[in-house]
Amino acid sequence: QVQLVESGGGLVQAGGSLRISCAASGSIFKINAMDWYRQAPGKQRELVATISSDGTTNYADAVKGRFTISRDNAKNTVYLQMNSLKPEDTAVYLCKFRVMTPWGAWNDYWGQGTQVTVSS
Repeated sequence: QVQLVESGGGLVQAGGSLRISCAASGSIFKINAMDWYRQAPGKQRELVATISSDGTTNYADAVKGRFTISRDNAKNTVYLQMNSLKPEDTAVYLCKFRVMTPWGAWNDYWGQGTQVTVSS
């Protein structure tokens, strides 16, 4: 059993910064990819950023140059540093980890999300 918990969301003015985190706990042997998604009401969920086990990162065009994803493997935690925030960044941000259990099974796990609201 694996649980992912996000934290660090909140309300920020346009142009401001925020860092959100996602920490996993439970039966974890290895975490491959760590991803951030976001979803606003009435909109489709979109992939924001990914980081692989070797540290390779990818970003959606909408956030490239403004957001930075990083990971701390010792803490089973992924971070998303968000700078120069825009109102269109407002959404629930969700993390997803690809996890190997101690028994060798790979599964994807989702957090419940943290709200990020950017005011004009």
